Amino acid sequence: MNKQINYGVGCLFTCVALSLGSCNMSTTKKTQETEPAIDVANLDLKANPREDFNAYANGGWKKLNPLPADRSRYGSFDALGDRAQEQVKNLIGEISTTPQKDGSVGYKIATFYNLGMDTAKINKDGLKPVEKYFDRIENISNKNQLLAEIATYHRHFLNPGFAFYASSDMKNSNYVIANMCQAGLGLPDRDYYTEKGEQAEKIRAAYKDHLVKMFKLLGKSDAKAAKMASSVYGLEETLAQHMMTRLERRSPENRYNMYDLDGLKKLAPQINWDMYFKGLGVDEIKEININQPEYMAFFAEQFKTVDLETWKNYLTWNFLNEVASYLPTAFNEQNFAFYGKVLSGKEQQLPRWKRVQGTVNGSLSEAIGQLYVAKYFPPEAKQRMVDLVGNLRISLGERIQELKWMGSETKEKALEKLKAINLKVGYPDKWKDYSSLNIQDDSYVENVIRASAFGFEENKRKLYKPVDKMEWGMSPQTVNAYYSPSMNEIVFPAAILQPPFFNMSADDAVNYGAIGVVIGHEMTHGFDDQGRKFDKDGNFNDWWTEDDARRFEARSKILVEQYNSFVVVDTVHANGSLTLGENIADLGGVNISYQAFQKVKKNDNKIDGFTPNQRFFLAYAHVWASNTRDAEKLRRTKTDPHSLGEYRTNGILRNVPEFYHAFSVKEGDKMYLPENERAIIW
Repeated sequence: MNKQINYGVGCLFTCVALSLGSCNMSTTKKTQETEPAIDVANLDLKANPREDFNAYANGGWKKLNPLPADRSRYGSFDALGDRAQEQVKNLIGEISTTPQKDGSVGYKIATFYNLGMDTAKINKDGLKPVEKYFDRIENISNKNQLLAEIATYHRHFLNPGFAFYASSDMKNSNYVIANMCQAGLGLPDRDYYTEKGEQAEKIRAAYKDHLVKMFKLLGKSDAKAAKMASSVYGLEETLAQHMMTRLERRSPENRYNMYDLDGLKKLAPQINWDMYFKGLGVDEIKEININQPEYMAFFAEQFKTVDLETWKNYLTWNFLNEVASYLPTAFNEQNFAFYGKVLSGKEQQLPRWKRVQGTVNGSLSEAIGQLYVAKYFPPEAKQRMVDLVGNLRISLGERIQELKWMGSETKEKALEKLKAINLKVGYPDKWKDYSSLNIQDDSYVENVIRASAFGFEENKRKLYKPVDKMEWGMSPQTVNAYYSPSMNEIVFPAAILQPPFFNMSADDAVNYGAIGVVIGHEMTHGFDDQGRKFDKDGNFNDWWTEDDARRFEARSKILVEQYNSFVVVDTVHANGSLTLGENIADLGGVNISYQAFQKVKKNDNKIDGFTPNQRFFLAYAHVWASNTRDAEKLRRTKTDPHSLGEYRTNGILRNVPEFYHAFSVKEGDKMYLPENERAIIW
């Protein structure tokens, strides 16, 4: 639960629901000052940088940081997170072990966390805290009651069949409208149900077995559990076959389909929409964007024709699947056995405190973030970032003006958009109000459910109102960054402003190679294959001439073909189309930051035997240092719009002439690409 929907947001790393697994506190200033900007131990000097730069720059790090049993991927992001997790643990520990005033934010954090850590109570309570939810499903006797229960689920950001949420109108970015989109699968993506091959069949068989085992844990007989599992999988498979692919969903053209309430009733007449919206607590429906109209029409037909018992089984599974991690040990372990081991290759779960900490943070992210900023975020880091962004903005502007493939009319609009990009650094100027979040001293899982309901109500209150330009899409303790096309803004939470991304005591080469590229990456998202379709005000609006758009697509295709050629595992190739936006942003980030760095570079003096230009590229590569299990590589290749770390290093740098000069790359080297095969975009 505690879900966050990210449609069209360009992130440095995977955009996920906020949790301390990826949202961690900054190191102290002392740590930043003592940590080496580039640790030679992280390199493998025996490797040839002209053959495999990732191996050269990160080979030592990979050996020093083997995959922990509880991780499917462990990289620089995770190392940064681990270092910060302990600080967050100490901060929450202070709150959870001292008396707190009833109803205060401190009380909510402490109560939520302590209940999550009390596994003895969770096991003793068993299913009692959630029995009423299963009883309600069991008592459904007609389709009207079924629809009412679906609406109740949606009010908790639990999304059987489809999801309802509020977000800005893509063509009127200052105004919030209602949205509906496809949802409700137990496997990570519709392709898991449709792909052929031995690996796909293996995962489907394991998922079906998982369904049976989970229903048996609910107390169902072997025969009943098998029957319920079969009906659930059959319905999910049917729905999946009519869903848009992840690649199709990347295009805003496909996702923007405006209806009014009458139009929705004509599109999907089998559903009593007045009853549904009353169940949601939405008084009036004005504009509503149906992300996938064909799917919604199909879902409505299935709602009418599929038997009631199958729908009840499906709802039972939807609820059980969402709360399994917060239930007694047997449910939690079986949930991990499939989603952790089978899908990602993990050997064991994260420690209990990290999982509970992540849940609490997902529900009270800015409350914890406010405490974090006060204790750990140095004010001088914010000003340093503002200055860096200013330099990168100048650099991108110069590159746009110098583009030979773009005409003057489009250049003018591009420069206007660049100038209009808003910057947010560190933390929000206005903090969220958690006074209406109801946390009680009864059970962990019920607090999770109540927190999800709070999140939905918070989102729903935005409907048909002006967009709050001060709102953040990530908490300050998130190790990530993002670009929002509808807000035309770049956002850098406080937690990413620490090594290896940002080091207050490092030389310019390292900071421009790391955080500078991060800044350039997010700026470039405003001009990637999807971000370019939004104007300076954040509206979905084609401001390109036809010739320039055609030339941009031709240049982007080169990058697609490059990444399609990379072999991930066995015969599975990377998906250059799915990752195109992030690859464009990576390439743009390197080019923009390198150009900006050349203006501030004071000399060519070597440090640890490396020139400033070499240190720039080493710092960039180290951002993507990682070890990843094969199962996780396959999962990410199917679902993640970001390329794997080694390709974010080698795949990008093969297109950068300045990298060739820095490390003497020549024709015949594996890192070499002929000039006519290199992607030159921004």
